[in-house]
Amino acid sequence: MEEVTGRVVVITGASSGIGLSAAVALASRGDQVVLVGRDPARLSAAAAEVRDATGTLPASFRADFAALDDVRTLAEQLRSAYDTIHVLANNAGAIVLHPATTVDGYELTIQANHLASFLLTVLLHDRIERMVVTASGAYRWGDLDPRDLNRPLERYFPLRAYGTSKQANILFAGEAARQWPGMLSFAFHPGVVRTRFYNDNRLIAWGMKRAPLLRSPERGAETLVWLATADPARLVNGAYYYDKKPRRAAAKATDPALAGALWKASEQAIS
Repeated sequence: MEEVTGRVVVITGASSGIGLSAAVALASRGDQVVLVGRDPARLSAAAAEVRDATGTLPASFRADFAALDDVRTLAEQLRSAYDTIHVLANNAGAIVLHPATTVDGYELTIQANHLASFLLTVLLHDRIERMVVTASGAYRWGDLDPRDLNRPLERYFPLRAYGTSKQANILFAGEAARQWPGMLSFAFHPGVVRTRFYNDNRLIAWGMKRAPLLRSPERGAETLVWLATADPARLVNGAYYYDKKPRRAAAKATDPALAGALWKASEQAIS
């Protein structure tokens, strides 16, 4: 990783897990990390954890990605605070165990995991130098139809809805590299990480905490930190990474025509 300090790095979903681990790692290197989270108490606790680890209290902003107006407000706040955002880590995400529709009329998983990040990036892209999107190998379960972003609600299955949103993440990063060539864009798979995703289900949450092969949040954040700091000459713009190496994703996550259709559908959804 390059020795860089003083950059502004905005991390969504920074209250815990991969986002918080990345924030600690990047702040320890001298970056000015900016935390974004939904829950004020957890966000405050995360900021305190970064301060305790690095000696510096990071800025933090609250936004609920289930409400696109929250994202618009967040973008206005960030534009007011920072002339340049050296890295935007679109890391916020969730697995939704039951079908739900947001106040904006979209299936909750696709909005929280893709549309909100898309909107935030659209509103800030002229100030962003590098974007890193937390995707997942679960994209293989995805069944994205840009003509109907609410399709998962028809026969709801949590992992299919989640996979569809991760498929959208990879397509978004690839298309962003084409739409905005002046901004570096990457997606990555962090591995299967112990997270808060399943906290609504006590049995699954118990298993997630104890399964021996799951990665720690720190391990899961390593590729995010690397993509946020590596020399651009060593990176492939628009690529999908796993363990700090570009990986070939299936056509459903790389097809330019599908990516372009998703981009147009996403623009319509946020308008």
